[in-house]
Amino acid sequence: MTVPRHLTWLTLIYALLFVFSAVAPTSRSVWIAEIIPVVLILAMIWCVSLYMPFSKTAYVLMFIWIALHTIGARYTFANVPFDWFNHMIGSSRNNFDRVAHFAIGLYAYPIAEFVIRRKLAHTWLARVFALFAIMSLAASYEIIEWWYASLAGGEDGAAFLGSQGDIWDAQKDMLCDTLGAIAALILLSWQCGANSARFK
Repeated sequence: MTVPRHLTWLTLIYALLFVFSAVAPTSRSVWIAEIIPVVLILAMIWCVSLYMPFSKTAYVLMFIWIALHTIGARYTFANVPFDWFNHMIGSSRNNFDRVAHFAIGLYAYPIAEFVIRRKLAHTWLARVFALFAIMSLAASYEIIEWWYASLAGGEDGAAFLGSQGDIWDAQKDMLCDTLGAIAALILLSWQCGANSARFK
């Protein structure tokens, strides 16, 4: 099956970002731990795309998180140069990780799109499934993050966890994931309403 052109171009652009991230990261061990899920998800996107290509919107939304997470891997999430945004919202905390978690929620769009186009469920149920899938993924990632940070310990463990002293960090991260998913599904609903044949 032909590889989608949008996927090819986005991957080539991402390759440049990957090289930037890989050269002299703040912590090599944290970089490896952070980049592994990115590479796995990128490989999964390619595998699924050979079976069923996604829409251009879905690819763009998926690559937003891939790009943000790769930047976070380069600096560690707590140290990404993000002062302009933190000052804009009046926060002393580096909120780059919150934005990245919101971007994870955008994957609700391709999940719902896949279910709808494969006719695996009614459109409303596909949206509910996508929302719950993201919420489950968010909770699972926080558990894995805690587990890795506990094993690594020290500065690397704290850098990977990225809580920055916030005892409610995990819950806020999961909320950002959920809000991202809701935003993505609103976009999906709007596009489906504008073009009822979009995923047929």
